[in-house]
Amino acid sequence: MRAAPDIQPVPYTPTLEIPAADEAETLQAIVAQLRRISETVFKDSGHAERSVHAKSHGLLRGEMRVLDDLPDMLKQGVFSRPGTYPAVMRLSTNPGDILDDSISVPRGLALKIIGVEGERLTGAAGQTQDFVLVDAPAFAAPDAKAFLKTLKLLAATTDTPQALKKALSAILRGAETVVESVGGKSPTLISLGGHPETHILGDTFYSQVPLRYGAYVAKLCVAPGSAELKALTKAPLNVNGKPNGLRDAVVDFFRRHGGVWDVKVQLNTDVAAMPIEDASVPWPEDRSPYLTVAQVSVPPQDGWSEAKHDEIDDRMAFSPWHGIDAHRPLGAIMRVRKTAYESSSHFRAERNGTTIAEPSTAQALR
Repeated sequence: MRAAPDIQPVPYTPTLEIPAADEAETLQAIVAQLRRISETVFKDSGHAERSVHAKSHGLLRGEMRVLDDLPDMLKQGVFSRPGTYPAVMRLSTNPGDILDDSISVPRGLALKIIGVEGERLTGAAGQTQDFVLVDAPAFAAPDAKAFLKTLKLLAATTDTPQALKKALSAILRGAETVVESVGGKSPTLISLGGHPETHILGDTFYSQVPLRYGAYVAKLCVAPGSAELKALTKAPLNVNGKPNGLRDAVVDFFRRHGGVWDVKVQLNTDVAAMPIEDASVPWPEDRSPYLTVAQVSVPPQDGWSEAKHDEIDDRMAFSPWHGIDAHRPLGAIMRVRKTAYESSSHFRAERNGTTIAEPSTAQALR
């Protein structure tokens, strides 16, 4: 067994969550703004898309292997015992409109693990465990109210993709002013849309907000593990004049290579320094480092195709609330996501005339 790190994780208890008194009203307002984005995009394109992370760049099939020598405190939930599970990965970007890749926006990775046993979260059908991740270690807003303010700005500009581009540019100009004396790109700037032009397969993706980790609480990340993927970290990728430049790069890579990602968890060791309800605070890695608990392997394949788009983009939904109670999402942003993601999924199914369902192990292995 690997040696356990010298940290003392905080035990999970439901009292770690403290909902705001008016959270229900804020949630309804957020769902309404997201529906406004979805309705506008559907009117413009005739196809219902996710209200966020609408454009996929990689649709991949592989498997997740839980490591067999974990210390006891890391043996939690789906990672409680060694095993291999079918997995689906979806690489994506914001926002609701399907924009050219020259518009730099936040990047996401959704990971669906299939064939997971354990007590399900309320309303979570099937036997899947989803982890929904973004390429910054913390969320742009501290809570649901602050997120609603940003969302209203974006929702007000979704009449056309061009209008949305102008809004993102305006946000970026303001954010650049804040960080121009520092240099580089801050996590906040990236979360608002100022992502540098780099290869998406070299990115590390984070849950940003906490989830239950069995007896404890943690954040999760998925990072390049194989040499071929690590070589793409911060690798420049010119997508100017290439509307699907990120997708083309993913397809080209997996035509020639396979890839391995490390799945890592960061255990909460101090709720004051690592708050549950303030999603904008990165948890200090010097207090609790990210520790590898599993690996996702993807063999060479067609990294994106119309058939995969129909099956994964249109007929699957990814949500942190698709899973087991041992990985219950925590905090205000996670609580908002439950209803928001359900609303988006129902909207897409209804407008596109499709059935969205959780895949079985047999489907995943086809």
